Amino acid sequence: MARTVDFWFDPSCPYTWVTSRWMVEAATVRPLDIRWHVLSLSVLNEHREVDPEGDTQGYLWGPVRVCVAVEQRYGQSGLERFFTAYGRRVHEGGEWVPFGEVLADAGLPTELAAAAETAEYDEAVRASHAAGIRLVGEHVGTPIVVTDDGAGNRFAFFGPVISRIPRGEEAGRLWDGVVLVATVSGFHELKGRPPVQPQF
Repeated sequence: MARTVDFWFDPSCPYTWVTSRWMVEAATVRPLDIRWHVLSLSVLNEHREVDPEGDTQGYLWGPVRVCVAVEQRYGQSGLERFFTAYGRRVHEGGEWVPFGEVLADAGLPTELAAAAETAEYDEAVRASHAAGIRLVGEHVGTPIVVTDDGAGNRFAFFGPVISRIPRGEEAGRLWDGVVLVATVSGFHELKGRPPVQPQF
């Protein structure tokens, strides 16, 4: 029986993109059913004196607004397709292309690109963000992963933050290890070496 994994992401974070591709890879070697949810770095950082993302123009609102607009009309399938197309263009391809082109890549109506320029979807963005953050806390960012321990007990964690996508059984072993650590009562944080640039 597949284990449900809820994955909260801001599509603009390159490390989150790497982690999301690891999750997709892990699902090929472990029985995982991934559900995608929007988390917003813009919402997370809006009351901070200094935005750690350096997004003074508010660009990061655009991708999450389009994500929510897509999800509302085309559900999980549409959201996954848009996120995948966005990650391939922006993170892997290094192309900051118009949202309409990404939507076309995903087989979705290009008019949904207009969502990026309106606050119409901000309430839904905030609600999705809040649903993920309340599970871990505002001391974290993107991604947040929620699953169960096999006995029906749900648990959540931030990360893992990785710079390379594990493949095949390596992806499965990382999943097993992360779940093992995250389910230990009292577990809070584990860090490795300083980050390197994401490898796509």
